[in-house]
Amino acid sequence: MDRVGSVFLEQALPTWRRAVLKVGSSLLAADGGGLSTRHALGLAEFIAASHRAGREVVLVSSGAVAAGRATVRGVSAHAPLAAKQALAAIGQTQMVALWQRFFDRPVAQVLLTHDDLRNRRRYLNARATLRELLSLGALPVVNENDTVAVDELKLGDNDNLAAIVAALVDADLLLIATDIDGLYTANPRTDATAQPLHDVPAVTPAVLAMAGGAGSLVGTGGMRTKLEAATKAAAAAIETVLFNGTRSEVLRALAADRLHGTRLRAAGTRLAARKYWLRHAPVAGIVQVDAGAANALAKGRASLLPTGVIGAEGEFSRGDVVEIVERGEATRSIARGIAQYGAAEVRRLARRHTREIEDVLGYSYGENIVHRDDLVLLAEVSA
Repeated sequence: MDRVGSVFLEQALPTWRRAVLKVGSSLLAADGGGLSTRHALGLAEFIAASHRAGREVVLVSSGAVAAGRATVRGVSAHAPLAAKQALAAIGQTQMVALWQRFFDRPVAQVLLTHDDLRNRRRYLNARATLRELLSLGALPVVNENDTVAVDELKLGDNDNLAAIVAALVDADLLLIATDIDGLYTANPRTDATAQPLHDVPAVTPAVLAMAGGAGSLVGTGGMRTKLEAATKAAAAAIETVLFNGTRSEVLRALAADRLHGTRLRAAGTRLAARKYWLRHAPVAGIVQVDAGAANALAKGRASLLPTGVIGAEGEFSRGDVVEIVERGEATRSIARGIAQYGAAEVRRLARRHTREIEDVLGYSYGENIVHRDDLVLLAEVSA
């Protein structure tokens, strides 16, 4: 292992195809106020290199309030919530424009609140939108919807949002760019004995105790919130890495799959975590399918389409977990999954072709009754 301008040794970056990159205000704020390209350029070059390698990136970017404060002078950091919300509204366009200038591909703004991600219908809508943006080759730039949310401008919200988004899009990795080199045993700015932590098997209470408070004047979070985010990501079997986004050499190494920072591991795999959750989630209803659909699902990696559906039992809603049961000469449970449509909608769509969905309902949530990414075979669950 060698060193790249810091005390953190080089290690292999976890294998990934889709990642969420969180960039904080401290990396985007200009010294005189507003936004700066100084560090954003290196981060954009890393994203571009990832795109060239065939990878997908979702960017969770702070900076809207800092940009708004530079535009409207005289609003203090301790201003009332309504003033901060106004600054966020003014600064959002500038923050997105900052990122768009680095890319030929489209940059798409996605504003979310925690309520969007707690409500199962809005959760599925948000996930479908982000997946579609990625399939179109766009760079989604996600931020808190600070303009309307009453509790989102708080300590470290975008760190935690990034972890939630990582689970939302089934990311392989959460990348958190900060303005220090990684996690230390104590705050390196105030404690000369602080030692770097290169590889953390799990975020334990002892590890959390090593983190300090807010790290900069323009940001809202500190190392503790980043560890909290890593804990959320680990629960979805997603690893997190912390690195210094102000160092161009660290970013160049990152593009070559080499990390100079802290790796926070997650136990198990994302597939195992999804299977475990589906196994224990309450089942709200049953979707009946024919033998053809049952056989296609049993082979794996197939979604459940309306044409193979016979009917539905129970009164479930979009986003509920349902059991998929074959109805024919034999009755057998095939799988469990997250319903993209409610029970009444499924009954109306039974035996229909996917192209008929919008004609029948007047709207469409996509062609799948249950998407293959949200489905686990009961044979796998019991294995």
